[in-house]
Amino acid sequence: MAYNEAMVVVVTGGSGLVGQAIQTVVEQSRNVNERWIFLSSKNADLKSASETCAVFEKYKPTHVIHLAAMVGGLYRNMKYNCDFLRFNQLINDNVLEACKKMKVKKVVSCLSTCIFPDKTPYPIDETMVHNGPPHHSNFGYSMAKRMIDVMNHAYHEQYGCNFTSVIPTNVYGPHDNFNLEDGHVLPGLIHKVYMAKQNGTPFTIWGTGKPLRQFVYSMDLAKLMIWVLHEYNEINPIILSVDEQDEVSIREAAEMVVEAFDFKGDVVYDTTKADGQFKKTACNVKLRTYLPDFQFTPIRQGIKETVDWFIENYESARK
Repeated sequence: MAYNEAMVVVVTGGSGLVGQAIQTVVEQSRNVNERWIFLSSKNADLKSASETCAVFEKYKPTHVIHLAAMVGGLYRNMKYNCDFLRFNQLINDNVLEACKKMKVKKVVSCLSTCIFPDKTPYPIDETMVHNGPPHHSNFGYSMAKRMIDVMNHAYHEQYGCNFTSVIPTNVYGPHDNFNLEDGHVLPGLIHKVYMAKQNGTPFTIWGTGKPLRQFVYSMDLAKLMIWVLHEYNEINPIILSVDEQDEVSIREAAEMVVEAFDFKGDVVYDTTKADGQFKKTACNVKLRTYLPDFQFTPIRQGIKETVDWFIENYESARK
């Protein structure tokens, strides 16, 4: 396939949940005018400045989607806050500096709603990122991600770089990390129901099930991030989220997973486990101003597709 070398897009963290989704969408679009390279840790250790520069010199990107990060669920964050802070700061500093040196035309970095202040009015929007400290449970990861926004503005003001960022709500979908201890809530629930059904044991949910979340399907997020790469021209971040009325409780999400598996066993809530932040309701008015008619995948459909993918790919799935 012939490519127009004028646009070369490097995706860091390309083997992860969002990277795989972007790759799927790119392959479906068959745009021969763009060359896409999806990097993983096998290509370079982005905590190393020299390895980061080397891989950028090799591929010479004109555009970058920066997804690479040390990530984990609530309990891993609570245990390793310092590692999450240090390692993510190293990765972000190395990637953005390499982009500046290579004169990359545009960088889109992926943040998280956990960067927002713990004590804040709801819904949260893009103007509120730096209004107070994040929740103590994952302050290391949150502050490292929050600093990307600061760096984007600093690089723009001093060097004229076109660096921006997106803030998705809870992402889920095929190719997620389904680890029972370290994964995020929805893939963790999916793996737990799978094991409970296989073993004939109860399905145990950590916490009360009361916290509220907005879940965005990875394929939807991929389409939106590609749109941001091509069309969004602000340095300030943009929240990529389903609408506020689509927020669901962990209990409701768990019930959808049970339904998708047709699980008939007992469901138990272990209330000795922490719930984490009760809510992180995000406002997507800015996104809707740009894309008023964007159709998100209904969560029940997205969960069913993710469950089906997990069952089919159980042996090779990250878990």
